[in-house]
Amino acid sequence: MFGWIILALAVLLILWLIATYNGLILLKNQSLNGWKQIDIQLKRRHDLIPNLVETVKGAMNFEQTTLTKVIEARNKAIAAQGIADKAEQENILTGALRQLFALVENYPNLKSNENVSRLQEELSSTENRIGFARQFYNDIATKFNTAQQTFPTNLAVNAFGFKPADLFEILDASEKEVPKVDLSLK
Repeated sequence: MFGWIILALAVLLILWLIATYNGLILLKNQSLNGWKQIDIQLKRRHDLIPNLVETVKGAMNFEQTTLTKVIEARNKAIAAQGIADKAEQENILTGALRQLFALVENYPNLKSNENVSRLQEELSSTENRIGFARQFYNDIATKFNTAQQTFPTNLAVNAFGFKPADLFEILDASEKEVPKVDLSLK
């Protein structure tokens, strides 16, 4: 009788380990999928940037430093490895693009250029897609991390070799600041 109880407990333990392992694998694969979705949108962004730079280059020949910064930031973002490095480089690229868009606003002939407008719209749309993909990834990665940290799953995590997933974070302090809006009519 005692042998059957031990056997039943062993079977329950094995079933629990299998369910735990499979659940963690599911969450890990979902977070990897979420990261690949970000990667797809970043590739789209990286492909659009040279087209925009080439389109505005002639009209902004004396603003070459801004264009150079955008291309350098793009190249560093493409070369980045890992989530933390990729996030940092993509944030730098976002800043460079904002600077470029601000300059384009100062050139009426560029603002009215259909190609520039279309490329800006494509990049803005891509930025939104990147934002949604990052949110999806962070949601899934957080579920994966939470599953690893909760009891009793945390007892099996080390045995299976799971590691927490990195989250996309805003590293630039200026991006965390609340925008100042002044609606006074001075």
